[in-house]
Amino acid sequence: MNRIYLDHAATSPVHPEVVETISDTLAHTFGNASSSYQRGRDSRAIIDQARQVFASSLSCQADEIVITSGGSESNNTAIIKTAQANADKGKHIITTAIEHQSVLKPMNYLESLGFEVTYLPVNQDGVVDLDDFDQALRDDTILVSIMHGNNQIGSLQPIKAIGDRLANHQAFFHTDAVQSYCKVPIDVKDLQVDFLSVSAHKINGPKGIGFLYQRQGINLPSLILGGDQESKRRAGTENIPYIAGFAKAVQLRLDHFDDYQELVKSLKQRFIQDLDQEGIDYTINGNLNQSLDHILNVHLKGVESEKLLIQLDLDGVETAAGSACTAGNLTKSHVLVALLGSDHPALSQSLRFSFGYGLSLEDIDQAVSDLAQAIQRLKDNNH
Repeated sequence: MNRIYLDHAATSPVHPEVVETISDTLAHTFGNASSSYQRGRDSRAIIDQARQVFASSLSCQADEIVITSGGSESNNTAIIKTAQANADKGKHIITTAIEHQSVLKPMNYLESLGFEVTYLPVNQDGVVDLDDFDQALRDDTILVSIMHGNNQIGSLQPIKAIGDRLANHQAFFHTDAVQSYCKVPIDVKDLQVDFLSVSAHKINGPKGIGFLYQRQGINLPSLILGGDQESKRRAGTENIPYIAGFAKAVQLRLDHFDDYQELVKSLKQRFIQDLDQEGIDYTINGNLNQSLDHILNVHLKGVESEKLLIQLDLDGVETAAGSACTAGNLTKSHVLVALLGSDHPALSQSLRFSFGYGLSLEDIDQAVSDLAQAIQRLKDNNH
């Protein structure tokens, strides 16, 4: 059976050239980058080269890149350490109701320490209203954390407009760009963000590696205590093979940026066309014109998503009911609750399809055909 992978927002297959880079580095460059002899210098050179690639992807300086274990660590570092370091200036934080759990749970933790968090609602497009933001912003606000692109419905937030509003405010501005990085153009100076979180495994790189953009001039204590790696900003011996692989994945994206965008747009358009041709009763959660091209969240009316996932898996189609970090349990998607309310039928009847390299239009045709048949089987069984 040819299995069709439609869950690229959860993780993406590692690009063959990235695998080759990791394997080669693992075999030949094992020195500790903190060592002063040749092997250590060889490892240090790989980190320095990678940092330049990462910086070029955001139009920032190399020393503004802090290499981490991924998006969750980057989010935790930016949120917890910024709040703790600035508690003397205020204890108010602004975020949204649709953030990833690696933002929401640090917010919950800070609330337990006495910080006050405002969770902005979103409209039916999954986008924050700037008037709501203006009303929430206070003199004692010290941090704003609003994701760039949502991992469940793909909605893009008005980050630049929020950055403009914070330009003359004391609050630090963090955005979780794990889902949007290397998928839409990002210039951190244009967005006016202080922190931006990134993960490699969403762009055909390895898991367990990422980085935090930290604007020059900001000094935060490391979340992880230990050695003085990353200019004392993140302790721990560097994972040279994965750093090299991550840099390769980023370079491949930069070199083929237009090709990627054209691919995922065509796959998404074909998927929607096929839904219509198959006569499937559906609505799209969110707004196609204000979302990431690789994510499509669909309310499949009258069909329980958990049962449909099982049927699709048996047919060789792999997709998700929500984010990979919440799909292991049957709780309602907090994103769809924020979007549609807590009683909407879409909460238990929606699937997220996400696209990327390795997929063809033929794969999409087959997947939607399988989807239509699975829906029909479930409806027949209910009669």
